[in-house]
Amino acid sequence: MGGLVIVGVDGSTSSLVAVEAAAQEARLRKAALRVVHAFLWPVMHAPLGPSPLGPPEGGIRNMVERLVAEAVERARASAPEVEVAHAVVTGEPLTVLEAQSRAAELVVVGSRGMGGFVGLMVGSTAVHLAAHARCPVLVVREEAHRAGPVLVGVDGSPAGDKAVEFAFRQAELHGTSLVALHAWTTWNAPLPAPQDPSEPCANPAEALGHEEERLLSAALAGHQERHPDMAVEHRMVHGPTREALIEASRTAGLLVVGARGRGGFTGLLLGSVSQALLHHAHCPVAVVRKEGAHR
Repeated sequence: MGGLVIVGVDGSTSSLVAVEAAAQEARLRKAALRVVHAFLWPVMHAPLGPSPLGPPEGGIRNMVERLVAEAVERARASAPEVEVAHAVVTGEPLTVLEAQSRAAELVVVGSRGMGGFVGLMVGSTAVHLAAHARCPVLVVREEAHRAGPVLVGVDGSPAGDKAVEFAFRQAELHGTSLVALHAWTTWNAPLPAPQDPSEPCANPAEALGHEEERLLSAALAGHQERHPDMAVEHRMVHGPTREALIEASRTAGLLVVGARGRGGFTGLLLGSVSQALLHHAHCPVAVVRKEGAHR
């Protein structure tokens, strides 16, 4: 066993789907799996044992033990060859999972937990964890997983390069192809200067298109050399990034993005595009921060 995959559970249907996905990720990585539950009730000074008037198997602690046992059983059934451990840690879910991520190569969570509000597609824990975790975060939805290529958003930024690296590895592990999508508009791409200063600028759209194609090729070049047998599609889209990736995610098995792109504001841990994709993509989403793409 080499690395470690962490999955957060809270008893929700979404977290049980995440357990199955995490077990498969651990199997492909030949890694161990740790099922983690953030036990918030002691912090609230609530009684943990069964009520004197209720059955002996009642109480918050027994409920937690049952839901963790169910998650462990689900993981072992999904990937019998994976070493599965569990931990019940006192604390708030985001704090607990962020701490756990320091020793992991991947953290997996469901899109919405027990505390989710009706109408929200992704819970606050998933969004905040994607911004704060020390390793890539995979957010899975309750819908049945479908086969498809790994889709990665490419923008040429340092964070984007880590996402590309992670996407190549995911495609290799899952034995699938890779679609590298770069979306651009005249608003988010700098216009290149003419080669001869005495000449007028070329047609903006045409000049930018060629420049952005070079950016995409450069961003993928080193990774493709390390994966010469992988089928990689270079896809250019003239349009807004989030809309292009959301549409492309309809036929993808996984969407990989960096936490912040080249248009991000200093101080923000998670960019607006990444947040939009967590809420609206049609497939699981992996968010990769610049530091620690994988261990």
